[in-house]
Amino acid sequence: MLDKQGIAKRIAREIKDGYYVNLGIGIPTLVANYIPEGINVVLQSENGLLGMGPFPYAGEEDADTINAGKQTITMLPGSAVFDSAMSFGMIRSQKVNLTILGAMEVSENGDIANWKIPGKMVKGMGGAMDLVASAQNIIVAMQHVNKAGESKLLPQCALPLTGVRCVKKIVTELAVLDVLPEGGFRLLELAPGITIEQVRNATAGKLIVKGDVPEMVI
Repeated sequence: MLDKQGIAKRIAREIKDGYYVNLGIGIPTLVANYIPEGINVVLQSENGLLGMGPFPYAGEEDADTINAGKQTITMLPGSAVFDSAMSFGMIRSQKVNLTILGAMEVSENGDIANWKIPGKMVKGMGGAMDLVASAQNIIVAMQHVNKAGESKLLPQCALPLTGVRCVKKIVTELAVLDVLPEGGFRLLELAPGITIEQVRNATAGKLIVKGDVPEMVI
């Protein structure tokens, strides 16, 4: 079973040379620490930054340099800072190749719910609405089950939706899964030490298993 760092490491392997990538709040921000060597990628933060680097070392933080989740970050040489209007202009005009988001629920049709937290006051869904509507490709980084042990990969989302039929791939502590166009979660890879049966028991939506399923390479 992977921890959050392991999920981020596996997702980093999905990033291709030359990509512009938006990292959402939560586990996705950790991906910045694991960009493979030799890959030239530009990380975009929706609060107005191109060229985000890994998290700073302790004692080297700059409180004025933060990501969308208000975490202190580093800026790589050649970075650019701008206002949120320009940032969302980039997103809405589909300049971002890949968006990596967290989620509370994903349906077997690729619907995502990631903004409304049960029992908590929220101001709105914020930038996630634009990201899911405009991204060329969306990968979700999430825990497979919630704190009560209930599946977060569902036939239908119970929480208010952020986007419809937009998620392409999911990486959890148990597995890597594709969301098929016709519906269903296709099991692509298993986390080290995890069995197909464990993934099946943790997945409420339709799970599709074809042939041998390899172990993740992280």
